[in-house]
Amino acid sequence: MKFSYYPGCTLKTKGKDLDRYGRLCAEALGFTLQELPDWQCCGAVYPMAKDEIATKLSAVRALVSTRDAGEELVTLCSACHNVIKQVNNDMKTDADIALRVNNYLGLETPYHGETNVLHYLEVLRDRVGFDNIKAAVKNPLTGRKIAAYYGCLLLRPGKVMQFDDPENPTILEDFIRAIGAQPVAWGMRNECCGGYVAVEDKTQAQKRSGIVMEDAASNGADTVITACPLCLYNLQKNGGSTLPVVYFTELLAEALGVK
Repeated sequence: MKFSYYPGCTLKTKGKDLDRYGRLCAEALGFTLQELPDWQCCGAVYPMAKDEIATKLSAVRALVSTRDAGEELVTLCSACHNVIKQVNNDMKTDADIALRVNNYLGLETPYHGETNVLHYLEVLRDRVGFDNIKAAVKNPLTGRKIAAYYGCLLLRPGKVMQFDDPENPTILEDFIRAIGAQPVAWGMRNECCGGYVAVEDKTQAQKRSGIVMEDAASNGADTVITACPLCLYNLQKNGGSTLPVVYFTELLAEALGVK
């Protein structure tokens, strides 16, 4: 299996581990991530203004490049995935935005949301299969109690992202079981960590991330996993807990024996 791959800016800097372990695990599991040539920053935040198209153009370029390659587009960063998936939905469902973007880019073949956008976790669940991952595990993480932290961006808006049930997701818990560990049942797994206000209002970010980390610890977790570089940074720096926060790809690499 081969996929076009959009890494995003953070995975080239502070989030290198999310990318590095993701690539190693893809190779071990038998699928290829072909990094898109000349990709640009996705914008990091989905623009809410209806008349805003400039900050959507880089996402559309990535989507067009993937369509022209005849592949599906895979992302790892939660923020990138959210932006690209929402922009793709705009191009598919909003004729005015699609017209303006296509006119601006001057595409020979106009784009109308033809590319299928997948998060890496969806590839593991829907293309590889958790049963096959379990069979490939060389170092099962037996005895580990892992808290799956979804945050906001993978799940919402639910009708657009269609990643999992936004109120009761299971994909990360199923992933944790596949690598031999035990998922922790806890209430804050899909609540906001406050990461987007960490610069402007550090007190609020500390409050939100502190609630998340306290809940994970009080329910017996020894580790928190996430797919979001912003969440990882905020939970580590502002969460006020010694509980480790790591990318899910790092635990997968450990279980597969490629770390």
